[in-house]
Formats: sequence, structure tokens, C-alpha cells
Amino acid sequence: MHLRNTDVTHFAWRALHGYPTRTILMLIAMAIGVAAVVVLTSLGEGARRYVVGEFASLGTNLIIVFPGRSETAGITPSTMMGETPRDLTLHDALALTRSYNVRRIAPINVGSATVSWRGRSREVVIIGSSHELLAIRHWELAQGHFLPKTDLDRATPVAVIGKKIRSELFGAHRAMGEWLRIGDRRFRVIGIMASEGRSIGVDVEDTIMIPVASAQQLFNTASLFRILVEAKTRSAIEPVKQFIIDTLQARHQGKKDVTVITQDAVLATFDRILGALTYAVGGIAAISLAVAGILIMNVMLVAVSQRTAEIGLLKALGASPRQIIVLILAEALLLSAFGASIGLVLGEAGSLIIRHAFPILPAYAPIWAVVTAFLIALLTGLLFSLLPARHAARLDPVLALSKR
Repeated sequence: MHLRNTDVTHFAWRALHGYPTRTILMLIAMAIGVAAVVVLTSLGEGARRYVVGEFASLGTNLIIVFPGRSETAGITPSTMMGETPRDLTLHDALALTRSYNVRRIAPINVGSATVSWRGRSREVVIIGSSHELLAIRHWELAQGHFLPKTDLDRATPVAVIGKKIRSELFGAHRAMGEWLRIGDRRFRVIGIMASEGRSIGVDVEDTIMIPVASAQQLFNTASLFRILVEAKTRSAIEPVKQFIIDTLQARHQGKKDVTVITQDAVLATFDRILGALTYAVGGIAAISLAVAGILIMNVMLVAVSQRTAEIGLLKALGASPRQIIVLILAEALLLSAFGASIGLVLGEAGSLIIRHAFPILPAYAPIWAVVTAFLIALLTGLLFSLLPARHAARLDPVLALSKR
């Protein structure tokens, strides 16, 4: 007996069509497994892309300087003796401009204060920085000018406000040129930000920026929260990092009391963590495919027992055990392919719903997850159908025809 590929496919299709309830149950099981892989990996990949995008928005060739050594966190001899890490100062920031490889720097101070204008007031995050912050962070202005390009230690009473602040405080009134009160000081509005959204916890729309020296007076502090340093080229990042460490060590009496991190290092760390998370949730979701495979095996075993007469007739007509196995596996493969295809559609629909519910999360399933889920579904269907297929191939044709 000779079976062509078209005969095998036709037989498998008729077998699936002849038992609709059984077919639908197996399709649902396989579709749920594949859809789970697609949705969960899209969530993991979306989280990875979001974090990478957030750090990328910090700027290009960026190096961040923190006060204190991250390695010395916790209880150490210095903390037992009451010593604290040396603060970063404006003079430290100015010293970092002396390298040819440094394009620009932006000292940062952050705090909150009550902001008011003509009876309207609210609590606002205040960022103290310099003219260079706009270029380093790649922000844009909607109106006016950014912070003036003056000496860092000059406290100028000017402010650049976010669009949300402008709307809530000024309403329909013109904001440019108006004086508002921040804490116990008055500042004139010289610019309004056009940038939107959050960037590593900073909501540009809901923030007011003032000169760093003004922020230090406002918050009564001489220390800096951070110093942002932009290298001229990507290849200059490591030399600039070493320059910062050496310069600040020399200024701080030989103590290495700052932490210097690069944007690339942060990105690589988060990329590894969230990439591993995506693989992990994908693996967990793939367990459902194994469950679907077990269901296929059990249902196919029942199907073989229900179709013993049909299998016996095929063997009586000359079908070999190998051909019987091919027919059963073709049925399982066709079933798995349909179930996996439905699962992919459902998974992409689920990812689309997530993107609409959380627009900031780029929840797109990676190609490797889609392809792997589909192939595992096919492989699971084949592997778990081997036992029913071999059982059918070993049936005696005479006993099978008599349904025994």
C-alpha cells in the first residue's frame, strides 16, 4: 500500500474533522500554551525596551558621578567613627571640565518646594542645574530660553517650568516673564519645556528648573546630588571616567569617595537582568505546552482505541506499521500547527491589548520567542503522539477489525 503526502494530509484532516469536540479541546490547550509564551515574553521584552529607552534618554556618552563609594555601603570603620563621605561641590564639577575629552558637564541638585503665583500654589520638584543640562538630556523648549550660560556659582533668579506647571499655575494667563515664588524666593519665568513624559523618575512636565547656585541657596546646601558628564566620543568614555576618578581623588585628599558609572554599564546591566527575566517567563509559559502535549497524548490514546476498526482495515489493506505511525503523527502535527497558529494570533492580540492599556510599555514579543513557541508546539505534538502511534502500529488487523 502506497500513501502519498496528499493522502496522509487528507486522512489527518478527515480524522480531525470527524471528532470536533476532541479536536477543539486539543486546539484550545495548544493555543493557550503558545499564547502564554507570546504574552509573557512580550511583557519581559517590553520591560527591557522601556528601561533601555529610559536610560538612553539620559543622553549620549553619559557618565554619572555620585557622592560616596557604593562598595562601602553599610557599617564600616569610618561610619563607626562618625565620618561621612565628602560632598560633591561646584568646584569639583568645574574641575571636571579640564579634560579635552569632556564635552560638557551639568551639576544637579534636586529638592521639592512650594511654588505659588497669585494665590495658586502646589508642591513641585525643583531641579537645580546649568545651561548644559538641556543638551545633555536632549530636551526641547516650547517657549523662551533655557537656564542662562553663566558661572555655576552665580545665583540668578530665573526659572524654566514644565507644561503641566504652566497650565496649573497660570491657566490661560501668559507665563513668560511672570514672577513666581519658590519657597521664600522669587523667580522670573524665562522658558517653558516642550519635552513630555518621564525619564528615570523625572517628569519634565511637572518640574521647575533653576540655576544650581540658586537651588543651593533655596535648599541651604553646598553639596551636589549628581554631576552629569558628557564625553565627546564613545571611545572617550573610559578615559573620561578615569580622569574623573583621578581628579576627584586628588581634590579629596587622596580618598576614593565617589562612584562613577557610565551609561553603557547601566544599560548592559539592566539588559542582562531583564533579558534573563524574559527567558525565565518564557520558560515558565512553555510548561503549559508540555501540559498540552500530555493532553494530546491522552486524547490520542483514546482516539486510537475508538478507531481500532479503521486502523485494522488499513492494516488489512496492506498498510505497514510505519505508515500507520506516519498517519497518526500527521494528525498530531496538523493539530499542533493549527493550535499554535491560533495561539500566535491570541498572543499578538494580548500584546496589543497590553500596549493599549500601558502605552509606555513597548510590549512586542521577540521573534525568537514566537518562532520557538511555534516549533516547541509542533515538537510537543509529535513527541507526545509517538506512544499512541506506536500503540496503533502494533494492533493486530484481525483483532482490530473485530474492535478487540
